[in-house]
Amino acid sequence: MAAMTADEIQAACGELSGWEADTEAPSISREYQFPSFPAAVRFVDFVAELAEAADHHPDIDIRYNRVRLTLSTHSAGGVTAKDFALARAIDHC
Repeated sequence: MAAMTADEIQAACGELSGWEADTEAPSISREYQFPSFPAAVRFVDFVAELAEAADHHPDIDIRYNRVRLTLSTHSAGGVTAKDFALARAIDHC
C-alpha cells in the first residue's frame, strides 16, 4: 500500500471529525476524553480488538481519562488508506 501525499492526508483528514494530520511525522492522530480512567481503558480495549482484526496497530497514549491514538503505516513509511479505514472504524464505536 502506497503512502499518501501531504495534500491527500489533509484532504482525507477533512472528512473525519477530530483527526489531525502531522505531515512531518507522517501520521494522523486524535484525542478522546472519557468520564473516568476505567472508561478510557475500556475504549482502548475496544480499539485493540478493531486494530487486531485489521492487522493494523495504533500508537496509544493513555493519560487518566484521555486517550490519544496515532496512526501510521510503518511498512509504507507514512499514512495510507489503511490508517483512514481504521480511524473511521474507531469513530463508529
